[in-house]
Amino acid sequence: MSILEPGYNKPARSPAQRLHLDLPLLTGLLLLSIVGFIVLYSAGGQDAGLLLRHAIRLALGFGLMLMVAQVPPQRLQEIAPWAYGAALLMLVGVLLFGDQSKGAQRWLDLGVIRFQPAELMKLALPLMLARYLGKRRLPPSAKRVLVCSVMILIPVALIAKQPDLGTALLVIGAGLFVLLLSGIRWWIIGGSALLAAAAAPLLWHFLHDYQRKRLLIFLNPESDPLGAGYHITQSTIAIGSGGFSGKGWLNGTQSYLDFIPERTTDFVFAVYSEEFGLIGVLLLLALFIAVTARGLYIALRAPDHFTRLLAGSLTLSFSLYIFVNISMVSGLMPVVGVPLPLISYGGTALVTLMTSFGMLMAIHTHPKKAV
Repeated sequence: MSILEPGYNKPARSPAQRLHLDLPLLTGLLLLSIVGFIVLYSAGGQDAGLLLRHAIRLALGFGLMLMVAQVPPQRLQEIAPWAYGAALLMLVGVLLFGDQSKGAQRWLDLGVIRFQPAELMKLALPLMLARYLGKRRLPPSAKRVLVCSVMILIPVALIAKQPDLGTALLVIGAGLFVLLLSGIRWWIIGGSALLAAAAAPLLWHFLHDYQRKRLLIFLNPESDPLGAGYHITQSTIAIGSGGFSGKGWLNGTQSYLDFIPERTTDFVFAVYSEEFGLIGVLLLLALFIAVTARGLYIALRAPDHFTRLLAGSLTLSFSLYIFVNISMVSGLMPVVGVPLPLISYGGTALVTLMTSFGMLMAIHTHPKKAV
């Protein structure tokens, strides 16, 4: 029977299709979440309360992902300027009357909820840049690249002022990924890199004392092994002691003897490496790569400039999370306070991350109409 004939029935849609869920991506996220529960049970000293709190936040993240997946990409494009403007205003609000904790002013307390607006900018910035560039011819001109650079630098400066260099690094990465994927010319990339290198010595004078100390300790952790270098020293010891096959689940001595600091959040990878060794690390990296590859596949299949730039930036930002955390814990870069996605005990960062995956699913599963 021809599809033009009366009585033709379209193929039945599966429950996943009706809910706008991408099964390969969802499977990868669920597997990573399971690994996270296994590691946190050990890293948290078998604390059932910690697992319950993490489960609630994870459920909230997956629920938000499902809600965002129902939003057509056209609507995401429409709300981009509003999201960017609101996130920018909240960052200004943080500097004016934000909550202070541990020497940093990063939170807004609305009475009912306390959150970090910088996390919202991880989504709002690529949304705004993808909208701005997606409506125009690519590759962008030098003038449009300059406009995008201003849109990136304003929120990054506000976040760095809090201070929160880890989040500032991730936000600037999300913005730069949109620019790189838009096909900017190589002379612009080269000139920007030279300019950044020339400005690096000047930035030293704007860093706080503890940030300068982190950079110096990164270059020589042994200079203060019981002080500022303690985190990196104990973390690398734990990773190295895991060997090829690890010490076994719940058998990590570095974590159980409290040598590893922040072992349920920023340094959870050290606990995982000690207990599961090189084999476990390779399997975890394979899961991360699979999720990243699926995200890039969605970006390649996206129907227009806006969705391609947005999907590509969100996916590469996820991989940047992984790279920064593992590099930091392994002593390959300074400590900047970035959690390991879906493995670390999560809060606002986890909810933001799951929202980005909801956007990816919306891009892939909604009708392919040009925006």
